[in-house]
Amino acid sequence: MAVFEMITDMLSFTFMQRAIIVGLLVSLCAALLGVNLVLKRYAMIGTALSHVGFATMAIAGVIDFAPLAISMPVVVGAAFLLLRMNENSKVKGDSAVALVSTSSMAIGVIVVSLTTGLTLHICNVMFGSIFAMTQADMYLSIILSIVVLGLFILFYKQLFAVTYDENFAKATGTKVGIYKSLLAILTAVTVVLGMRMMGAMLISALTIFPALSAMRLCKRFLSVVITAAIIGITCFFIGMVFSFWYDLPPGASVVGVNLVVFVAFNIIAIIKRGGIRA
Repeated sequence: MAVFEMITDMLSFTFMQRAIIVGLLVSLCAALLGVNLVLKRYAMIGTALSHVGFATMAIAGVIDFAPLAISMPVVVGAAFLLLRMNENSKVKGDSAVALVSTSSMAIGVIVVSLTTGLTLHICNVMFGSIFAMTQADMYLSIILSIVVLGLFILFYKQLFAVTYDENFAKATGTKVGIYKSLLAILTAVTVVLGMRMMGAMLISALTIFPALSAMRLCKRFLSVVITAAIIGITCFFIGMVFSFWYDLPPGASVVGVNLVVFVAFNIIAIIKRGGIRA
């Protein structure tokens, strides 16, 4: 009863309602896309894109402009840049991610250092703040999240083919470049939406942890996707409950719950393999 009353109390606040609605949708998007990203060895691209988002939001704070209006196109452009660097540049893989990530973070830090009075704003950008979610942000986030989910479901088979075996997908006539670009765009949009609550430092955890946890117990792609989605939204909600209950940063609380689930799934996987016997 106490837990139910606490949750009811939490949901009585408007800012928490906004955070929960948007957070569940973004967590679902991130978990679904995370399976593809992890299998394609693109997991760290989310980190690079979040650092680009940090730089753009820092600039938006300086010029007093809507953060999403600046961050969305720039982060999408960065996703395309990373994709092209991985395919056509001599700088590929982790090197490309590190180049974009550190450069973007440096730009953001320089912008902050040349500006006064933005300490709280930048802290919110780096580590997230549920208070930053306005009603307009909520509506825009809901619409974009639904678009991301719709495109993922619509092109599920093509994204699976590109993720599982890119060469076979090409041989069967699948336009690999288009669907890799689609994956990059969906990831960029999800990262920007999630940064408002999770922050630039922690948003990539929403894509990595649920996928890795699901892969510990599930072997089929569809079962991994479904399990990752359930883990993603469940961990987000529990993390928000702990954040409200113990007055903890929401982003860190969500990541903490994901970490506990990942460790638990690893232990279960070891027991199932017979690694631990009673």
